[in-house]
Amino acid sequence: MAGKMTGGRTLTRADLAEALVEKVGLPRNESQDMVEIILKEISDSLAKGEQVKLSSFGSFGIRSKGERIGRNPKTGQEVPITPRRVLVFKPSNIMKDMINATLATKSAKNGA
Repeated sequence: MAGKMTGGRTLTRADLAEALVEKVGLPRNESQDMVEIILKEISDSLAKGEQVKLSSFGSFGIRSKGERIGRNPKTGQEVPITPRRVLVFKPSNIMKDMINATLATKSAKNGA
């Protein structure tokens, strides 16, 4: 499916399941179940504060952000921003190279 993506298209769960149907030959319902199981494993691990590393893809992790003072953009009034945990993603070097190779190919085709 990734080869078919262009411009502003978004890859969805259904696209991932369809790729399993086409490339692995799984039945559609099993493909959908497999995508859900994988995404649930990733989500559950992150919710527990564990790091998720997918070789040749990247790493997902949780970063804690402390309390800080922000501003309401409408009023300019200072407001406290509560401490929270945020999801971070760091692409692997292989993924970065793939993205930049695609960009270089598009630039060459467009004469840029």
